[in-house]
Amino acid sequence: METQHSAIVVDNQVQTEVLVKDLLSGVFPHFSNLKEQDVAQFSKAQIAFFIEEEERHDKKILTKDLSQSLKSMSSGERKRALLNHLLKQKPQTLLAVNPFDSLDMAKQEQLKIKLQKLGQSLSIIQITNRIPDILPFAQDFFRYTENTLIHYPDLISLKSAVYPKENTLNKKVPGPLIKIPLELQNLVTFAKVSVSFNEKPVLSKISWTIKKGEFWQLVGPNGSGKSTLLNLITGDSHKGYGQNLTVFGHKKGSGESVWDLKEMIGYFSPAMVDRFRGYHTLEHMLISGLHDSVGLYIQPSENEKQKALEWLRLLGMEEKKDSYFHELSLGAKRLLMTARALIKHPPLLILDEPTVGLDDSSTSLFVNLINRYALQSTSAIVYVSHRKEENLNPDQVFELLPKEGGSVGKIHYI
Repeated sequence: METQHSAIVVDNQVQTEVLVKDLLSGVFPHFSNLKEQDVAQFSKAQIAFFIEEEERHDKKILTKDLSQSLKSMSSGERKRALLNHLLKQKPQTLLAVNPFDSLDMAKQEQLKIKLQKLGQSLSIIQITNRIPDILPFAQDFFRYTENTLIHYPDLISLKSAVYPKENTLNKKVPGPLIKIPLELQNLVTFAKVSVSFNEKPVLSKISWTIKKGEFWQLVGPNGSGKSTLLNLITGDSHKGYGQNLTVFGHKKGSGESVWDLKEMIGYFSPAMVDRFRGYHTLEHMLISGLHDSVGLYIQPSENEKQKALEWLRLLGMEEKKDSYFHELSLGAKRLLMTARALIKHPPLLILDEPTVGLDDSSTSLFVNLINRYALQSTSAIVYVSHRKEENLNPDQVFELLPKEGGSVGKIHYI
């Protein structure tokens, strides 16, 4: 059986669900045969569909032979369950949408090998935001932009068209509207902190100090305890109580207020995007970061409006200030939510997998933004990512290394 493998690079403005629908409908001449084929969709949207079937209709499709629910699985486990289900249908073509998102480096490599083996018996069409993620055995290369599918003779030609010719962020990062008073140098201190869930060790004797103005990258494979570590800092986990853990000068369990923590922390995770479903303008979404609210429900001041405009101008979204957040593409939403976390210049900024869903151009903008912010702000930064972003300049790396008794921490100085 002769197979053909294609890669389609998309930018932040593309709604991938619409592109998938057009591909399957035969809208594009190069893929007109898809409407006559059995095509399996390997995508986050499909996983979300099966989670909803479990949650709302009690239909266990991907997990019918498993005791664990799909929602409780890690990203890697969900992708594996979906792929196994799809392959049982014996499709002629696999349509893979950003297949490597949220996977650690080892699992990305495992999936890449799996897809290469599958490519011997079925055709694979990959839709991706990132050129480095293109499967090494791809034969045809496309870019989808402004509702047009453009074909390129080779990967080099595609890279030349997609990668930004110059760094688009050349303005100074806007300063804080009001400086948050904090004289502490040690913002967070873990001293031999261990955590278990249902008697299963997750973290083992973690010792780590985050100081004012430091730029950390937090790394570790899926399931190593990165989210648990972050939840201990933010107060979203009760496991910190009774431990030798100090956050902003308060030992966990000594009566610190959750709202006091919120004031000191700027946080962004792609999962937060799903929480903002109301009709909020981009201007109001940014201003809500000054009030630690989910959307804005008070009349903003003129100073707040001016500060939001400075950030929108920096991101190239100034003309969209009165547009609604829900109208943005997924990648653009994540860029704006990151700026929402930065706007108040919090003592501690936590960025959890922030570039997931961003295209190459926006990722370059984002990395430049964070590097500049690290230099021009007194905020400490904890940047969590599975991906090694080119040109990102953290000062230090805290790595979680899984062991039988729970993950241990290792510090790398750069």
